[in-house]
Amino acid sequence: MSAFVDFQNVWLAYNDELLAQGQFAVEDISLQVGRGEFIAIVGPSGCGKSTFMKLTTGLKMPSKGSITIDGQPVTGPLKISGMAFQAPSLLPWRTTMQNVLLPLEIVEPYRSQFKAKRAEFEARARTLLQSVGLGGYEDKFPWQLSGGMQQRASICRALIHEPKMLLLDEPFGALDAFTREELWCALRDLHAAQQFNVILVTHDLRESVFLADKVYCMSKSPGRFVVQRDINLPRPRDLEITYTPEFTEIVHELRGHIGAMRKTGVVVPQ
Repeated sequence: MSAFVDFQNVWLAYNDELLAQGQFAVEDISLQVGRGEFIAIVGPSGCGKSTFMKLTTGLKMPSKGSITIDGQPVTGPLKISGMAFQAPSLLPWRTTMQNVLLPLEIVEPYRSQFKAKRAEFEARARTLLQSVGLGGYEDKFPWQLSGGMQQRASICRALIHEPKMLLLDEPFGALDAFTREELWCALRDLHAAQQFNVILVTHDLRESVFLADKVYCMSKSPGRFVVQRDINLPRPRDLEITYTPEFTEIVHELRGHIGAMRKTGVVVPQ
């Protein structure tokens, strides 16, 4: 079966001058992600994790190599992906419902159908909001929601057009530990129900091990993948698993790899 995401020897320099000097933001990335797979990317600050996300969404084109997603070469911004970031960036003058519906108002083919199908789209948004614990908050404005609630709404907005792939860039980094774990569980349940692909960029090793099927460690800039760790913990996972020796051992192993890279820029032997 062909990979859903397929990077073949991808290099990226941010402009022609840097390319001429051989200065790359990411180098020699080859990666295959199966359909419905959840991967997490961890690594030191500035290693190129966000650059990798831009390549995956088609916001940046590689200087060398090729990227294929869902069987199609990436030649520009993808419509099959949804994104959520560390800051929820909800529009303050729109209600929760209106914020979640926003992609359907501006992206084809939904835009031209929006007025005719508004009731159907609102029902879809309501179901999504209920699935993350925001039932009853449809008419609240962002300033009436906690940070965790805003991030839940942001994830719903990223999923409202039923994308095949969800890209998450440090989505829970600004939240307290309890709220973060609640959102891990909400994301776990959404992924189990809908089986979209997920690429999660995070600094939180516990988060990566709890959520992902595979964790990739990136080296210091220029970023490249130097460790791939399969997370063979059974699913569905609940928070109790984070207190088990098996879970802790994987987290410590990943921390060792990243600690070595911070000091030397090279990966410790496996």
